[in-house]
Amino acid sequence: MRPPVSVTRGVRESAVLIDSPHSGDIYPHDFRFGCNFEHLRQAEGMYIDSIFSFAPAMGATLVQAAFPRTYIDVNRSATDLDPEVVPGATPAPDAPAQSRLGMGLVWRAIDGMPIYDRSLSLEEVEARIANYWMPYHCALDEAWFRVIRRCGFGIHLSCLSMPSRSRVYPPEMGGEMPYDIVIGNRDGTTAGKLVTRCVQRLLERRGYYVGLNDPYKGIELVRKLGAPKERRHSLQIDINRRLFMDEQSLEPTAGLLEVQRDMAYLLGYLIDYSAELA
Repeated sequence: MRPPVSVTRGVRESAVLIDSPHSGDIYPHDFRFGCNFEHLRQAEGMYIDSIFSFAPAMGATLVQAAFPRTYIDVNRSATDLDPEVVPGATPAPDAPAQSRLGMGLVWRAIDGMPIYDRSLSLEEVEARIANYWMPYHCALDEAWFRVIRRCGFGIHLSCLSMPSRSRVYPPEMGGEMPYDIVIGNRDGTTAGKLVTRCVQRLLERRGYYVGLNDPYKGIELVRKLGAPKERRHSLQIDINRRLFMDEQSLEPTAGLLEVQRDMAYLLGYLIDYSAELA
């Protein structure tokens, strides 16, 4: 059985760490979802692992999840339990909007369509945490610690994708994501201004329309790793899927190579100038 998480160290082990927490597509046998499988796949962060597959060759460490986010979402707190999925569970008091819409630690729905036709037991969820959520977080923590210990600072990019249209987008967006890329630093608490501004300007230089903390501020992974006052900078990067894939057929488009090339440009700059940015 494939391990739930893979870690590939950079060939020259720079101060940059990349993780792809949502691109996993190996569905555990005990998932027992009740919805259409093709609909379930709509939530995958597919092709993000391909877009950043070059990272280790350039010198960045790459951490990837093998399992899907709908099974258990590593970008959520382990206490973010939805009582509609796990009867008797107490939701996190500071649960983000995504969690309240059924996309917490264990997802309840995708765009309003239920994933399960049953309730989950607390023991079932605890097993998912122990066997999938915890190994991912341990691997990411270890990789981050290695970066910080070796360099004294670090830049972490948690790389995700976002649908071009979704009911979770604010009404003023009309259900459509206007940005090509959204950078999240939890309102400046997980990455310094210089690093954030640098990433935004580099992406804009490549022609992308970039949003900052709107509507995605970053959730659990950047919250956990980011400490800019200690020179530990963590950003969530959400890339609009329309740039690199057909959202209906789920097939990649010619834009995939262009996005990959632009991300290599961004990563190369961060690796070369990370000490000055930090």
